[in-house]
Amino acid sequence: MRISRIFGTLFLLGVLATASGSGMAKSQDPYASLKRFSQIMDLIEQNYVQEVDRDTLVQGAIEGMLNKIDPHSTYIDAEEFRFMQEEFSGEFGGIGIQIGMKDERLTVIAPIEDTPAFNAGLLAGDTILEIDGVSALNMTLTEAVSKIRGPKGEPVVLTILHKDGAAPKSVTIIRGTIPLISVKDRELEPGYLYLRITDFKANTTEDLQKKIREYTEKTALEGVILDLRNNPGGLLTQAVSVADTFLQSGLIVYTQARDPGSRRDMQARRQNSDLSCPMVVLINAGSASASEIVAGALQDNKRALLLGEQTFGKGSVQTVMPLADGSGVKLTVALYYTPSGRSIQAEGIQPDMNIPFVPAPEKQDMEDHPAFREANLSKHLANPNGDVEAPAAAKEESTDVRDMLARDNQLSLGLKLVKSLPVIKGLN
Repeated sequence: MRISRIFGTLFLLGVLATASGSGMAKSQDPYASLKRFSQIMDLIEQNYVQEVDRDTLVQGAIEGMLNKIDPHSTYIDAEEFRFMQEEFSGEFGGIGIQIGMKDERLTVIAPIEDTPAFNAGLLAGDTILEIDGVSALNMTLTEAVSKIRGPKGEPVVLTILHKDGAAPKSVTIIRGTIPLISVKDRELEPGYLYLRITDFKANTTEDLQKKIREYTEKTALEGVILDLRNNPGGLLTQAVSVADTFLQSGLIVYTQARDPGSRRDMQARRQNSDLSCPMVVLINAGSASASEIVAGALQDNKRALLLGEQTFGKGSVQTVMPLADGSGVKLTVALYYTPSGRSIQAEGIQPDMNIPFVPAPEKQDMEDHPAFREANLSKHLANPNGDVEAPAAAKEESTDVRDMLARDNQLSLGLKLVKSLPVIKGLN
């Protein structure tokens, strides 16, 4: 019976090979797809209605190839790659403004305090008309950033139109070294510290521990509220070291690549900077990637109470690989798992207390939009453990803590809970 099945299978393959001619040989040819790509490129070059640059075709093919596999793998050109390295390093040479496009105009979103732009009088809402005498009207955001950034000590001339309608004026600004601040702190009540991490850069853990150290030198720490809302992530190593700041031992996260033997565990270690006070972590749909690693580690180790809304659900790890021409490829190389073995890919982390954000009445129109998470992305990776509200707009910080608490129901409840946690634990 077994012999007859083998011959039957061979016969079937023989029939298919005969019917399709050389089709079988092509399917086994590892270079068949490259040959097809070359043929198509030749057809375009020879027959397209206009002459097409070959580099442009190859560039488009590379971008399409990476975009096809998942939403996070992508090609990074040389200029973007340089910006990315600067962003993650924690500082860069520039003037210290956040810019964006508004009504197709290059607009100052906000100057960073105590930077050359701030000291030169640039204001949120200012329109940048020219950069070093070149019109900014048709510039892309990347082109504008490239022209404004530069070595410390060198000038850049911006032609600015203020919101007040006054005539445009030219401002010469000497570039400086601009620190990228990813940790903000605020005392909510004596002994209760609010820490907000906006993303995970190379200096995030250092900044976090510095702010904690400066506070504890003056005040005994009774509780911490760690705000990870609208934190898109960043460096995996920084997520691990931030979580380790609040853990004395235990697994923080592990990653698993394609090879079954590639699991890599990252453990907490006991250190002098460890904090053991009660802790609440605020999360929402904008909490992604590295921020989900921190939240998952603290939740699984029963170190903190998670309050807020389901997180984004980006449970994959990307590595940026440099290329010879200065560009790079960001490629998904692994999935990460929380200490209990959960993959949050396309699922996110559920808070211990699901408390939707309720905006202040005057902010209602800004907050009224649907949730968007990893599962909504085209070609997102499936969750390996089985089938599986939009981030609130970043809120301006109030100088009045009472006003800050009144406008943020999640933060207000978080403060009440962190003060109650010692009592709650004592009842268990």
